[in-house]
Amino acid sequence: MIAIINYNAGNIRSVQNALTRLGYESVLTDDPATIRAAEKVIFPGVGEAKSAMQQLKAKGLDQVVKSLTQPVLGICLGLQLMCESSEEGHVDCLGIFPHKVLRFRGEAIVPHMGWNNFESLNSALCEGLDITANVYYVHSYYAELGAQTSAVCHYITPFSAILEKANFYATQFHPEKSADIGNLILKNFLAL
Repeated sequence: MIAIINYNAGNIRSVQNALTRLGYESVLTDDPATIRAAEKVIFPGVGEAKSAMQQLKAKGLDQVVKSLTQPVLGICLGLQLMCESSEEGHVDCLGIFPHKVLRFRGEAIVPHMGWNNFESLNSALCEGLDITANVYYVHSYYAELGAQTSAVCHYITPFSAILEKANFYATQFHPEKSADIGNLILKNFLAL
């Protein structure tokens, strides 16, 4: 079973719809026992970091996510919440990845929205892809580069496009909205 964590953040149904199109069944849930029993867990999200962390804590899901031992995929806000802290709302996050989430600064338009490729790519999620592959982004905040960065994208500054640590994987981009490239990334995750 694939569990999609439901914590009142946006974009959850589009992830479920993408899995259905690929032929996988999934369940939207905030039940800790169901999440722990799943073979794979997806932690998507669109929203604001501080309120999202409040929702996770209110449901006890902050501790559940950190304790998972099966493959977990964070998407967009999910990636950011798996980091140490976020400038968005100046909030401490889950601390799975020792990265800070910062707001884009500079002259360019924020949010970073649209298709972009990779500057570097060394991720188990991207087996069969190269750095010219384009994926879809919508974000105003980004995870800084660090030891767990396995793919880099550049918009104003280089940032972590993918983070990996043990059984935890996370993408700043939206694989569920990234057409065939995104479908391959989701399949690669589900094959782990």
